[in-house]
Amino acid sequence: MKITLEELRAWVAVVDSGSITAAASQLAQTSSGISRALSRLESKLQTTLLHRTTRRLALTEEGQVFLDHARQILASVEQAEEQIALRRETPSGRLRVNAATPFMLHVIVPLVEAFRARYPLIQLELNTDDILIDLLEQQTDVAIRIGELRDSTLHARLLGSSAVRLMASPAYLAKAGTPQSVADLARHQTIGFSYPETLNVWPLWQSEGEFMRFRPTIAASSGETIRQLALAGQGIARLSDFVSREDCAAGRLVPVLPAETRDLRLPVHAVYYRNTTLSSRIVCFLDFLRSEIDRRQLL
Repeated sequence: MKITLEELRAWVAVVDSGSITAAASQLAQTSSGISRALSRLESKLQTTLLHRTTRRLALTEEGQVFLDHARQILASVEQAEEQIALRRETPSGRLRVNAATPFMLHVIVPLVEAFRARYPLIQLELNTDDILIDLLEQQTDVAIRIGELRDSTLHARLLGSSAVRLMASPAYLAKAGTPQSVADLARHQTIGFSYPETLNVWPLWQSEGEFMRFRPTIAASSGETIRQLALAGQGIARLSDFVSREDCAAGRLVPVLPAETRDLRLPVHAVYYRNTTLSSRIVCFLDFLRSEIDRRQLL
């Protein structure tokens, strides 16, 4: 008997999700159905792919070898289906996008309605992480990276760049005073990143041609948390324009030391692993995102 695609999908889903129950939920099937599919697969291959206990599943050596082949087969089928969809000019399928919380909330989320109207057959899955993720491990099609890229295995498309500025709430400045010089910052509460430290470079000269590095009074891992702390009057923060633009327009945040601020811009890339022909849904998303960012001046 030949192996079916349904059996391969069940097998990969069990490995990726870590349990038969989770795989059944993911594939909208019953746990018994997934279990039977695995049993049929092992019977056809005449080998054990998984060691099952009440607590966990563990791949056998044969299972690891077969998993790589199964992924390639499913990817080939997926690519073939996408090519047919592309010929019909109706890109479809699930698109997994990952970004830091501020970029997701302030740039991508406002564009979702227009994107869905243009590409109704693409199923968006939007995930947020404020640390760098492994695209393959997290099953991510496109990730947004802000700052210089360090991973040479990634392929990237530049979406633009965002200036960063010092911001504080009017309530904080009324209480603590408005800094008149860079030296005055030593007497103020500052809000910055706990990781990575490269994000605590502020757009002020430490010496000619060298930006200042700050050790913040309050540190957070998320840019959105830093924004909320600034809005709550907890200090002076370095924020990207795409995060603070609406707050500035509404007067919730105001620039600090604008005359001393130097041009410091962070590149924004969409990154992905595939080096061959990109799936139609990825191409559509990247083209749409770049076009709307330019048109709406989001960066």
